[in-house]
Amino acid sequence: MSDATRPEPLVFAPKPADPPPPSSIGAVGWMRANLFSSVPNALLTFLGAWILYVTVAAVLDWALVKAVWEAENRRQCLDMVGRAGACWPGVAAWIPNLIYGLYPKDQAWRIDLGAVLLVAWALPLWLPRVRSKVAIGLCLVLLFPLLASYLFMGGAKGVVWTAAIALGLAAFLWCWLTALAEMRRGISFGALMARLLGARDDARAARIGQASLLALYLVALALVLPLELVEVPTRLWGGLFLTLVISGIGITFSLPAGVLLALGRRSEMPLIRVFCVTFIELFRSVPLITILFMFNTMLPLFLPAGVEVNRLLRAIVAVCLFASAYMAEIVRGGLQAIPKGQYEAAAAMGLGFWQSTGFIILPQALRIMIPSIVGNFIGLFKDTTLVSIIGLFDLLSMSRAVGEDTRWLGLFIEPFFFITMIYFVFCFLMSQYSINLERRLGAGQRR
Repeated sequence: MSDATRPEPLVFAPKPADPPPPSSIGAVGWMRANLFSSVPNALLTFLGAWILYVTVAAVLDWALVKAVWEAENRRQCLDMVGRAGACWPGVAAWIPNLIYGLYPKDQAWRIDLGAVLLVAWALPLWLPRVRSKVAIGLCLVLLFPLLASYLFMGGAKGVVWTAAIALGLAAFLWCWLTALAEMRRGISFGALMARLLGARDDARAARIGQASLLALYLVALALVLPLELVEVPTRLWGGLFLTLVISGIGITFSLPAGVLLALGRRSEMPLIRVFCVTFIELFRSVPLITILFMFNTMLPLFLPAGVEVNRLLRAIVAVCLFASAYMAEIVRGGLQAIPKGQYEAAAAMGLGFWQSTGFIILPQALRIMIPSIVGNFIGLFKDTTLVSIIGLFDLLSMSRAVGEDTRWLGLFIEPFFFITMIYFVFCFLMSQYSINLERRLGAGQRR
């Protein structure tokens, strides 16, 4: 082969190295490399810092320096500082309504108790020596609503509802007994009871574990039977409490439903695939406000005579279905990001569809989807403000009602600023938890 026809050798340029982290070059070096690397970059940095300073200074001057903290009505606030400062007494007077809505003030302790139970139930999930975190998490998601439903609603208990409430309380007790047993002895609650009662074989240990669970349920049932709470209709629910109820149920329902819909869309069975595709495309093609109007006005038309569904349940169903459709597309994208070799490796090991999906494919896909999933959760939390369109007094509606009070007529900016901070805190916490979870699950991977 002559030199004229010989192909030129391929030369692979080395991939540029990633910039070192700020901790290795120091704060001054990082600022020089990222904020003042050139003259235009430095000008933009100074411009952005000036805009940030002016904005923050104006907000602090209005919200703190010139604000009014004690007044009987809005007229007094205007007489003191006019419109140059915030009028916080009106917001302070309406804080119980912003948090609980129209819930009776003497019964608000039930909401507080439900929040404490939720935090206490989830606390073992963060304890390092607890090994039954999956079981505790499933109990929290599936059985906490049974306990919270009567705590929030109250009223007469039927036989089925009493049994369901006792099941939720028994699950709460089991979770903490299991967490304590695993932290102190390294074994579950059932195994600890079997050891204390001297079980010598596995069969008797299993029977003792089942008997201990039954005894725990009977104790919970004995505690629930004499419990009588005043009924609080759902039309009185509102404020931050209602926002958390709707968004919490929507978030809890949307993830498993989205996983099932995504798997159904990839199914080889035509009937299941067509149903899932139709459901996803229908609810993703319609705005949430339209779905809320449909469920609020048209759902009663399809129910039998005499059957009535309250307005809150209609809104919850609409939000759950809407969020599930969007979650299904996020999950489908995560499943498609898994290399085909993972499926082939699972098949080579002799795993079936559900085994390979549950143990190999989904764990990897969910780790990839964490930012998108949490972003969808944050969007759903903010979209709950749309339920005010159908007459539910969520946090946005209650903040608007402050300015319609005769004492604080026209006070709108301060309540809206206050709920803005509430939404920011909740969304920021979810975002930070997502970042920490992604960092922890992705440990050892090259970023």
